[in-house]
Amino acid sequence: MSRSSGGSVASAIGRTSLYRRLCGYAEFHPEKPAIESEAGTLTYLQLRVLVDQCADWFSSRGLTQGDRVAVLALNHPDWFIALFAAAKHGVMLVPLNWRLSVDELQFMVDDCKPSLLLHDQHFSPAAEEIAGDIPCVDFCYNDFPPMADATSATEVSCAAALLIVYTSGTTGQPKGAVLTQNALLCSAEMSQHMYDLTACDRVLNVLPLFHVGGLNIQPLPALIYGATLVSHQRFEPQRAINALATDRITLMNSVPTLLQAILDTDAWDDADLSALRAISIGSTDVPLPLIKAVHAKGIPLIQVYGATEMSPVAIYQRIEHARVEGSIGKAGVLNSIRLVNEQGDEVARGESGEIQVRGDNLLSYYWNNEVATAAALKNGWFSSGDVAHCDDNGFYWFDDRLKHVIISGGENIYPAELERLISALPGVAEVAVVGQPDARWGEVPVAVVVRADESIQGEEILAACAAIARFKQPKEVYFVDALPRNALGKIIVPAVKALLKE
Repeated sequence: MSRSSGGSVASAIGRTSLYRRLCGYAEFHPEKPAIESEAGTLTYLQLRVLVDQCADWFSSRGLTQGDRVAVLALNHPDWFIALFAAAKHGVMLVPLNWRLSVDELQFMVDDCKPSLLLHDQHFSPAAEEIAGDIPCVDFCYNDFPPMADATSATEVSCAAALLIVYTSGTTGQPKGAVLTQNALLCSAEMSQHMYDLTACDRVLNVLPLFHVGGLNIQPLPALIYGATLVSHQRFEPQRAINALATDRITLMNSVPTLLQAILDTDAWDDADLSALRAISIGSTDVPLPLIKAVHAKGIPLIQVYGATEMSPVAIYQRIEHARVEGSIGKAGVLNSIRLVNEQGDEVARGESGEIQVRGDNLLSYYWNNEVATAAALKNGWFSSGDVAHCDDNGFYWFDDRLKHVIISGGENIYPAELERLISALPGVAEVAVVGQPDARWGEVPVAVVVRADESIQGEEILAACAAIARFKQPKEVYFVDALPRNALGKIIVPAVKALLKE
């Protein structure tokens, strides 16, 4: 049986657009702070005016519905100005992960072929390198020309595609998940239900906005429900704990690595966090000691499960569920969840199965990738590649991953990408890349190598990986005589990990 939770949230039918929601709050609460950041404070009225000007600016550059605009920048109000303007004008925003190497970013740009690449001063060289003939603009909201009446941009349907967010698959090849405005709104509405988010909340965001989790678990919902978003350019543990206390933050979303860094600050024990209603956490398995440490402070820590393809919210705890420690929560109120076995049949309560999701929050397709789209979406259901079981009370518990993925500090690392690189080296017969537990990052990638030539050394292999993003690079190389395989010749990943313990 498919499961979905009950509750009272906005209807999935006839959603009001992102832009119209912003206009509504600007009309009723023009002077209320919408975004507070290093750049200063933007009120809801100021934000709406800048969105109008940005949408007109898109139009003046000849952009039309369906054109892509790539963004390579640290967290900044510009992200939201560009996003709301894209929603109004009909262009598609393509967030680029600044932690990736130039070669990795180049693949994404070549794949989606943006008409414009927006960047901040931190990434000017990389942006110029990957842009080629694409217009490359160092943008800041202060640069948009003032207009008394912005009218040239035409508002489009909520069914139009709004984001292309690249996420790697088990092959390591990035795939661009196409998300409509409706998908983002559906996920945002479930976020509102998760927290009982209201206009009275003050939401702190320290996660990068190039991840849909950083963008749409809290920040975008905060702005479409009239709350105040406190946005940090990038994560700094001491600054985060100071903000939680002095800025009277009521909600924050995090990942285990970052939250643990906050707990490790000297200020954590004595900080006045009485305004904090809850912290949510996701992206990977959440260590039980971390959950208990936050609860010991009297703060509910609630889990959320999802993926880029789910915009990203699908399963979550509400604040009253926080004491069900370790559960990833219940099925979101606007999507359905089912667990299936290898034959595609639903499993019984208590049995483990692959998580499949159906709802308006799902991606429409993968950009330029019909094969991946057909594999992931079948009869309206998205296959997550993750395994869970559901208890008699409707709570889901994460078990394992079908996908061979390493999550390090909240970032996905796909071993196939590294394995292709390392296996091409002279002297390497075969290789398996697996995750090794790490106190700081949760897990880190390590390479387990069978030599073809005894002269090859670990340093050479690590040096060959220097061209990819640093967080993906293997931290160690282990040499073995053979890799464990099953009867079909496939490498047995748990057995490879067991070799590291010998």
